[in-house]
Amino acid sequence: MLHHLSFAVADLARSASFYDTTLSALGYVRVWADETAIGYGFLGGGDKFAIKHSSGEVVVPREGFHIAFAAPSREAVAEFYKAALKHGGKDNGGSGLHPEYGKSYYAAFVFDPDGYRIEAVISEEV
Repeated sequence: MLHHLSFAVADLARSASFYDTTLSALGYVRVWADETAIGYGFLGGGDKFAIKHSSGEVVVPREGFHIAFAAPSREAVAEFYKAALKHGGKDNGGSGLHPEYGKSYYAAFVFDPDGYRIEAVISEEV
């Protein structure tokens, strides 16, 4: 249904460092960049997610809004989580199996450096 999504960020370099490492753990790469924004997606494809520098105040949506990035494996979810915490993210529910969302729902929940709620998830049939 969605073609792409973008977040306004306060510090493009800081957010780029965060998203370059966290999204690479999931197999996503920069597909374009300029002085004010960076787009991420699969190599050779268009962007599905972008960060854009905001010269004004960045207003993060309140609880109830988040974005979940598809992960190729549980190992990728764990790498995403480690990279997020190492590059300015904060924990928002840990990394691992979350049966409250489904018996095979394996995810990592973090806040990015601006406070957006993001997640990496793989839900496998076991």
